[in-house]
Amino acid sequence: MTISPSLIAAFAPTGKLRASINVGNPILAAIDAKGNAAGVSVDMANALAEKMGVEIELIVFNAAVKSVDAVVAEEADFGFFAIDPIRGARIAFTAPYVLIEGCYLVRDGSPIKNNDAVDREGNRVMVGAGSAYDLFLTRELKHAEIIRVQTSASVVDAYLEQAVEVAAGVKQQLQADVKRRGGIHLLDEQFMIIQQAMGLPKTRGEEAANYLRKFVEEMKRSGFVASALQRHNITGAVVGALAP
Repeated sequence: MTISPSLIAAFAPTGKLRASINVGNPILAAIDAKGNAAGVSVDMANALAEKMGVEIELIVFNAAVKSVDAVVAEEADFGFFAIDPIRGARIAFTAPYVLIEGCYLVRDGSPIKNNDAVDREGNRVMVGAGSAYDLFLTRELKHAEIIRVQTSASVVDAYLEQAVEVAAGVKQQLQADVKRRGGIHLLDEQFMIIQQAMGLPKTRGEEAANYLRKFVEEMKRSGFVASALQRHNITGAVVGALAP
C-alpha cells in the first residue's frame, strides 16, 4: 500500500500516530502485569505505525465511550470500536476484524430463562454507558428499562449490588464475572454480534479511510489478527470475514 506525504499528514498531524485504546473490553486490550496496555488492538496499532514509519502513542481509556469520544474530538487519530450507526456519523469505519458476542446474564434461579423474556415491563437491564451493546439495546428494547454504569467492567458488580434483573455485556467479560462472583449465569444465546473495527475521524478524508480499510484486510488475510488472538489467549472471538 502506497504511503504518500498527504496520507502521513492525515493520519498523524501532530507527528505521532495517536491510538485510542479501550482496556474496558478484554477482547481488545487490557492492562498487563507491568501496568501497560496490551492486546490485539495494541498489536494492530503498533503494526500500523510500523507500516507508516511513524512513532506510535497509546492513549488508554477504561470505557468504549471515552475511547470513541477521543477520536471524534481528534484527541486521538484512530481507534478500535464496535461498528454502530451513531458512531458512524463522525467516524469512518473499516470492516470488522473481530466478531464477538453480546450476551445477557441473570442470577441463578431467575425467572428469566431466555432472551425473549428480557424485554418485558418491570425488567431492568444494566449496561456499560456508551458501549456498543448499550447503543444497540437502546434501539431494540421496547419495554425493559436500561440502567447505565460508567464502565463495562463494573456492570456485574453494580447489577448485584442494585438487585437489577439482567446484566448485558461482552460474553467473555460476563464469563469472567461468573467465575469471580458465582451465583449467576449467562443465558444460552447471544443477543447481538458485536463487530469490532478500526476507525478514524471522517474529517481525515477518504485517502486515510481507504488506507485503514486496506490495512485491516491485510491484517486478516495475513493471519495477523488470528495470531494476535491466540497470543493473548482470547477465546470465543472470531476473525471477521474478508471484505468483498
